[in-house]
Amino acid sequence: MSFLSSASPKLPPWKVLLVDDEPDIHDITKLTLTRFRLDGRGLTFLHAYSGAEAKEVLAREKDIALVFLDVVMEREDSGLEVARWMREDLDNQFTRIVLRTGQPGQAPEERVIVNYDINDYKEKTELDRTKLFTTTFAALRAYRDIMKVEEARQQQMHYREGLERVIAASAHIFQQRNLKDFANGLLQQVVALLRLETSMLLRLRAATAITGESDYEVLARIGEDEESLLTPALLAQLDDAKSNRISRIEGDTYVGYFPNDNSGKASLLVLKGVEEISEIDAKLLEIFCSGVAIAFDNILLNQEITDTQAELILRLGDVVESRSNEAGNHVRRMAEVCHILAKAAGLPDDETAVLRHAAPMHDIGKIATPDSVLLKPGKLDAAEWEIMKQHPTVGMSILDGSQRPILKAAAVIAHQHHEKYDGSGYPQGLKGQDIHLYARIVAVADVFDALMHKRCYKDAWPVEKVTEHLREVAGHHLDPQFVELLIQNIDQALAINERFPD
Repeated sequence: MSFLSSASPKLPPWKVLLVDDEPDIHDITKLTLTRFRLDGRGLTFLHAYSGAEAKEVLAREKDIALVFLDVVMEREDSGLEVARWMREDLDNQFTRIVLRTGQPGQAPEERVIVNYDINDYKEKTELDRTKLFTTTFAALRAYRDIMKVEEARQQQMHYREGLERVIAASAHIFQQRNLKDFANGLLQQVVALLRLETSMLLRLRAATAITGESDYEVLARIGEDEESLLTPALLAQLDDAKSNRISRIEGDTYVGYFPNDNSGKASLLVLKGVEEISEIDAKLLEIFCSGVAIAFDNILLNQEITDTQAELILRLGDVVESRSNEAGNHVRRMAEVCHILAKAAGLPDDETAVLRHAAPMHDIGKIATPDSVLLKPGKLDAAEWEIMKQHPTVGMSILDGSQRPILKAAAVIAHQHHEKYDGSGYPQGLKGQDIHLYARIVAVADVFDALMHKRCYKDAWPVEKVTEHLREVAGHHLDPQFVELLIQNIDQALAINERFPD
């Protein structure tokens, strides 16, 4: 993976704090050092006229490189107290200190120079242009070298901590089983990894054969809404990353391109508000995303398996319903209504997805029911009814034994969807909570759809009559909780009827 970024920004001037109660000393020092340069960087001056003012400036400004510090100001030891406060209370071990005094004979003791890490001690009378220049040069060069060592130490710590975050993040995303959860988890981990606030993950869809144009499917986002983030400029950047198969930064936006070799698809990661990504962060992101690519391929392969199962189940459901002369979209409507009820009941996303895919197989056992019974227009006699009542057990036997979550759920649904809440159902006579949650939801959706649509033995009922009947059988035939949830969400259920008419 390659990362392209703009050139490093120009470094700012070195900050120098002048602490002296004589304004003339400030003016002379500035004038003398006007043309000073170290590594192409000049100086910018901050001013304090007492020890108290110096402490305020030092507490506020975190990157002061050098302090010219007068020893005698409001008190005879004001400068020494500032130096002690810097090193001990403020814990500033980096800023260089040059003590100055206008009173010969007031030189501090050796222990002060040693204990407070003083760079130099000069009398003001001896600081001519040359000496002031060389003193400043030596102090700033020491500060520069100290900061390089500190930066290297911080980078090493950052890299070690980053690797720990990568390991933790990778372990988290590998636990995700579906694409949406994976994408959300990925964004959260990238934001944590790089300490960002706004990001988006997009999956590149295949180009259409007619126009050759491509579009993007947003899988997850953090921060800005999709409309404000997917600007023409960003879309152009996405197209460029896709065409050149490369990750890059433009302005404050990073676009990461991650191909998936097994699936033949690509994923694009968008990070807004990123002026640059450090070399270490880029390396961490590369390590992280190498694992992500593997995980993404696994997720897509699992998604393909799940989608294939769901499609086969739906088509088998269609076959069963068409054989029994049921409405063609019955299984689709049922699956969607089950999904509504499961979400309204607060079931986790993975369970609602399993139920949605498994519900169309509820009547799979009817495939073994004789036509003379299944297609009989009139009322079934006792013997025929006993044959009809076998289809739940037959359905369970067809699906039983699979370890796939969808087929396992379908087996339970096929076996229990004719159980009744009061225990009067079949084939096991289960009651209340002993009936599996999925089967109780399917029963409500099945009855609702049967009443709302025309059958060979009845006309469609108006919605008011349907809701009235559902309330009547709540607690007897159907679970009252899911009856109430259906009535509360009746508008969504009716919208599904419009989407999938007979």
